[in-house]
Amino acid sequence: MMMRPIRTYVDTCVFGGAFDVEFAAASNRFFTMAKEGAFDLTVSAVVMLELTDAPSQVIELVTSMRERLIVLDATPEIYALQQRYLDEGILTPKWEDDALHVAMATVAACDVMVSWNFKHIVNFRKIHQYNQVNQAMGYQPIDIRTPEEVIDDDSQEDV
Repeated sequence: MMMRPIRTYVDTCVFGGAFDVEFAAASNRFFTMAKEGAFDLTVSAVVMLELTDAPSQVIELVTSMRERLIVLDATPEIYALQQRYLDEGILTPKWEDDALHVAMATVAACDVMVSWNFKHIVNFRKIHQYNQVNQAMGYQPIDIRTPEEVIDDDSQEDV
């Protein structure tokens, strides 16, 4: 049975993770699966802006994924949710772009958001807090995971 692609918001650091020793295997498998149609990739204009100064290999990866990317612009609704995250103290204004990424993924009704940002995004307490705000504002919870948690690699044996 053919499954529909998983609508996935991709944080900036996942692209860079493809070239980081610690995160390369899972990041690259994630992008391979996206090319194979397992994921519809959603990013924000903020992600694209953050990637403009990235190393050339990261830019090449983004370019190779371009046909798979849905690029969203921020809307007043997204900014309102971002501000609520800040008002609730989930993040400080210094990290407003991280709050914006979560708000974008939430308002876009993505199935999951992937990130390697363990301090501000893929963090048990913060995920709970984001989803409390989401529920209070009438949004569905957002599932936030690492790329490693969403890849399905049947070629690896169970340990």
